[in-house]
Amino acid sequence: MNKNYLSRRQKIKYKIRKRVSGNPEKPRLMVFRSTIHIYAQVIDDVNGKTLVSASTTEKEIKAKIENTKGRIEKSKVVGKAIAERAKAKNIEKVIFDRNGYLYHGRVKAVADGAREGGLKF
Repeated sequence: MNKNYLSRRQKIKYKIRKRVSGNPEKPRLMVFRSTIHIYAQVIDDVNGKTLVSASTTEKEIKAKIENTKGRIEKSKVVGKAIAERAKAKNIEKVIFDRNGYLYHGRVKAVADGAREGGLKF
């Protein structure tokens, strides 16, 4: 990766984290993307705990995305999965943390999938 890209993303990430913080009533939905996989977590920052997580590396989600083409469609499935798991733990409202990435492509697909699954942010 380009060194300038990583340092730029890190600066953006710190600016976002100054303003965005999750609490037990409204936890933070954080997205991380690698070149192949995408990961999503619902985090309670007050207690420092991950409440729910989903990623394309899990067996359950791999079975769902087996026939889908494209990383954006796979990201949407991860968004729906995180919403289902959050609903099971009585979490309906979250704060979206794009983690320094642009709100575009796969990050946006996770957000759209989570909205379709019933999360509000």
